[in-house]
Amino acid sequence: MHKPPVAADPPSQSETSQPEIIAAVDLGSNSFHMIVGELRHGQLAIIDRIRETVRLAEGLSSKGELFIDAQQRALECLSRFGERLRDMHAGSVRAAGTSTIRRAREDSSFMSEAEALLGHPIEVISGIEEARLVYKGVTHSLPPTDGMRLVTDIGGGSTEIILGHASDPRALESLHMGCVSMTERFFPGGKITKAGFKRARMAARLELRPVKAFFRGASDIQAIGTSGTIRATEAVARELGLVDNGITLQTIESLINKVLEFDSIDELSLKGLSERRAQVWPGGLSILAELLKTLRIKEMKVSDGALREGLLYDLLGRLQHEDARERTVSAMASRYQIDSEQADRVSETARKLYAQCAETWALSRELPVNMLDWASRLHEIGLDISHDGYQRHGAYIAEHADMPGFPQAEQRFLATLIGGQRHRIDASQLTALPKSWRKPGLRLLMLLRLAVLLNRSRNATELPEVTISVGEDSLSLGFDADWLTDNPLTIADLEREQGFLEQVGYSLVLK
Repeated sequence: MHKPPVAADPPSQSETSQPEIIAAVDLGSNSFHMIVGELRHGQLAIIDRIRETVRLAEGLSSKGELFIDAQQRALECLSRFGERLRDMHAGSVRAAGTSTIRRAREDSSFMSEAEALLGHPIEVISGIEEARLVYKGVTHSLPPTDGMRLVTDIGGGSTEIILGHASDPRALESLHMGCVSMTERFFPGGKITKAGFKRARMAARLELRPVKAFFRGASDIQAIGTSGTIRATEAVARELGLVDNGITLQTIESLINKVLEFDSIDELSLKGLSERRAQVWPGGLSILAELLKTLRIKEMKVSDGALREGLLYDLLGRLQHEDARERTVSAMASRYQIDSEQADRVSETARKLYAQCAETWALSRELPVNMLDWASRLHEIGLDISHDGYQRHGAYIAEHADMPGFPQAEQRFLATLIGGQRHRIDASQLTALPKSWRKPGLRLLMLLRLAVLLNRSRNATELPEVTISVGEDSLSLGFDADWLTDNPLTIADLEREQGFLEQVGYSLVLK
């Protein structure tokens, strides 16, 4: 029998889809960087890089206030970055603030203005998260290895040190010393002196003393340095014929002697050293000298990969469902011996409730559903300390633990959900979140509370279908009548919950 011709196979999505543009923005203490990549068929090609010296750390007071001129430099830079991102139609962007923004007061309007000009939210990441991302950026810029790597990054306001095996960081540290802060502190007025170098190096040595044991002593470690100070140091050393293969302590000592030939930073001029890098180089050299000496680094190679590349590849991992935050949540659940079956029950109930009201409550973004799931899975981490007030213990752990992949705002969001899962809702906790997260945060919290409450019996028997409908300030729950009759304690808990929700302006109706 004759068969009709078979239609040609339609082209695959990867054959027809346009390349996706993704970008990362690093708001450093000395410089702001932006890196843009094009993602095609799962492969990433770097198509643009922009770097501007902003010197944000110079404009931070001891009280955490950013001076107007520093804010203006930063905002003008971010305006240009935002324009480029819009012109390139970047689909996914991750921006992160580091040391100076971590220390700046949160009650200023600077961050909201910065986000508006950039056109994307800005995460404030912890020093440990910065270290993790630096290591990721370095490993993606170098050939793979099965050995140990010691990575160091001297920024404007902090210095990160990471010891890792292959692509896996094993020990991470962020120290409160950077090229900008050290130069300002020990070379006041830009005056270059031998005494200034001596004091700066002593300060760096003292910062390294508590952590040095974690980062030295292993054999066959490949030492890698990255970012502006270290790359500039290698460039100058090559111009002067002081380096052949990698940077050594002898190289740094020779460079310090060269710098001491100048009376002031304004006069400092060496081949390979830009004028803007010269302004902060003495402090950076002091740190680098003590890193090599204290950590017993014989020779340091230099990598082009750094925090911005780490941000970009971490974003790529999220897009390809390889999220460091997911690994962190799983590790914490194991560490704090969480009852995984109970956590799964609460998570499943929370997801079912979420699915029914996400659209009405405008929760249909990736972060809310992920945050609700993570909070459900970690809601009992405080039980490892005490049953009495375990939600408060859990919130403290979630806010203050090192949680790779989580920026500070997300970590605080998670802690708020865990801390508010039972008893009276402390609305003041929500005010610590970004304004745009407060209403969604309260609504997610209510869903988590209901999921925890409905699974309080810890019964392995599956819950009957629970329906939920929501309004602007109301929730209505529907249950099987027989189930409610058989569970009088649950009814009592729900009636008590009505009073708690009423205190924050929401009504709960039971059907």
